[in-house]
Amino acid sequence: MFSVQSRYRGVPDVTVPDATGRLVLAKDARPLPEVTGTHRHVVKAGDRLDQLAWSYYGEPLKYWRICDANPAFLSPLALLGQDALATTRFPVSPGDGDPPWSGLLEALAGEVGVADAVVVEEVALEDQRRRVEDRPVTVTIERLTHSVVVTHNRAEVDVRALAGVMGDAGFEVGPPSDSGQVGRTIVVPAAFDGQAPR
Repeated sequence: MFSVQSRYRGVPDVTVPDATGRLVLAKDARPLPEVTGTHRHVVKAGDRLDQLAWSYYGEPLKYWRICDANPAFLSPLALLGQDALATTRFPVSPGDGDPPWSGLLEALAGEVGVADAVVVEEVALEDQRRRVEDRPVTVTIERLTHSVVVTHNRAEVDVRALAGVMGDAGFEVGPPSDSGQVGRTIVVPAAFDGQAPR
C-alpha cells in the first residue's frame, strides 16, 4: 500500500519468485523521471534531505525528487556526503632517509574497514626571502609534500585509528581532510507543477 505522494504508487505490479520459488507480488523497477530545471544547492555540513525538500518544495517527503535528479550518487546519504564509505586525505611527513611507504600501505591494508590507500606526492612552489651578495631577493623553491588518501568505512574504522596506524609506521601525520560533499553542488529539480524551487 503506497500513499498518494509515493513515487512508487504509479509503478506497475509484477510477480516474481521468492527464495522458495513461490510467486509473490512486487513493484517493477521505477525508471528515473526526466529532470527539469537547473537550480543548484551547495551542500553544507548538517544538511538533511527532508529539510532540503521542505526548503525547496514545502514538503519534506519530496526529498526523493532531489535524489532522482542526482543519479550519480548510489544512496541518499552519499548525496550529502554522509554515507559510511569515506575518502580522507592525511598529510604526512616521513622521517629522514627512504620513507617506509610499503610498510605503511601494508599496515593500512590490514586494517578492518580500509578499502584502498594510496600515496600522493605533490610539488608546491614556495617563495622565500634570501640574501644574495648582501641584497634581499625573493626566490621560488620547490617543496615536496606527501599525503596518504584512504578510502574507508566509517562504521568500521575512524580517522583517529587510521592516523594512529600511520604514526606507528613512523610518519608524522597532519590534520586530515574529508573529501566529502560539503561545499559541492547538487541539482534541485523543479517542483511537479514545473515551478522553480522556492
